[in-house]
Amino acid sequence: MRIPQRLIGGAVAAALVTQLTACGTLFWPDRRGQIEGRIDPVVAALDAIGILFYVIPGLIAFGVDFATGAIYLNDGKTAQVSPEKLQPAVGRDGKVDNLKLQAILESELGRSLPLDDPRLIQHKGSVEQLAMYGLKPAA
Repeated sequence: MRIPQRLIGGAVAAALVTQLTACGTLFWPDRRGQIEGRIDPVVAALDAIGILFYVIPGLIAFGVDFATGAIYLNDGKTAQVSPEKLQPAVGRDGKVDNLKLQAILESELGRSLPLDDPRLIQHKGSVEQLAMYGLKPAA
């Protein structure tokens, strides 16, 4: 009799954990960091199902997906800029000047990117990543 109770408890715990992590963030982590776009109906439906079963975790899932941008569909466009062209935006102390970076990206990509947007997720790099691109750390 004790084993079925553990299985049911484990299933309920797993369902709650998956709802707390948010569907879009869990299933499509590469979408995180998007600021706007079309809403993915699959992610919205999965989050809505979470609201049907567990109201608070479902609302949290929607909030997390909107906050991280994982609920938005990818527009299918990608862009790359060579590291050498980005070097003028990096100061001697290793800090990035957002105004210079924005000007470089706008001239290279032809698009204005909102680098001062508070929803923008910035990732910190490492010395190994710089070496991979053939760059030497200045600091």
